[in-house]
Amino acid sequence: MAHYASVILKSAFDALASVVFPGPCRICGQPLQNASSVPICPHCLDGFVRIAEPLCLCCGRPFVSGVAAQAIEPLCRMCRAKFYAFDRARSFALYDDALIAAVLLLKYEQVTRLGDWFGARLADIVARTPDEWRADVVVPVPLHRDRQRERGYNQAELIARPLAKRLGLKLERYLLARTLPRPPQLVLSRSEHWKSVRGAYATRKGLQVDNLRVLLVDDVMTTGATLDACARALKKAGATAVLGLTVARVRSVPMVPGSVAAARMPRGHAKPSGQQEHPKQ
Repeated sequence: MAHYASVILKSAFDALASVVFPGPCRICGQPLQNASSVPICPHCLDGFVRIAEPLCLCCGRPFVSGVAAQAIEPLCRMCRAKFYAFDRARSFALYDDALIAAVLLLKYEQVTRLGDWFGARLADIVARTPDEWRADVVVPVPLHRDRQRERGYNQAELIARPLAKRLGLKLERYLLARTLPRPPQLVLSRSEHWKSVRGAYATRKGLQVDNLRVLLVDDVMTTGATLDACARALKKAGATAVLGLTVARVRSVPMVPGSVAAARMPRGHAKPSGQQEHPKQ
């Protein structure tokens, strides 16, 4: 906790210094023309590829063609099969080079003020359809205790905290815990990623979950496996709904290997096919 406070304090000093002595943009390297607490120029901030319709009504995956959006209930193949345990998910922008750089600044370089900026973007998503995002609490996707100790903070919490404040909701940072560590390798295939999060989350004993509508927050949605695993743990403990928000979404189609899908898929549904690898940041 003390280290977490020191990270926030350092970020505040860095933000003040960036206002008094503007430096180069941390993405494109061009000099910052205006003082800002976020070390990214307006051009790069505006250049993030916002995710817009047409997209899956449930998981928010962008449709390549507008034809799918003409369905009475526009859903991707995964959501038609009721694959995910979460009820709804949306992301701010596509995980392209610029947004990758921004997320890594928050995640590994302690540019924590980006959490405020990202939180504001997610609040904008909620504001567009507030009835669909009704929630009782905001919960950041937790890190395993070893990873949290190593990093000193949880980047998902840095996004979730200002989001909760903007929405007037309580932040429940201890409601959910990661009980199994992530595999040590940096790059996981989709199959490995699904296996690594299966059963990896649990609610903490003694905390009230029954009948809660939970707004779950993370930095990146790659396959949907992490949000799915968290949602399963929350619903097992009695949550009535789990809604997911992430800053970024990987552009590629989140197909799941058949062996993993078979364990998740309701009987009578075909298994999704197709598999590619993507580095898990």
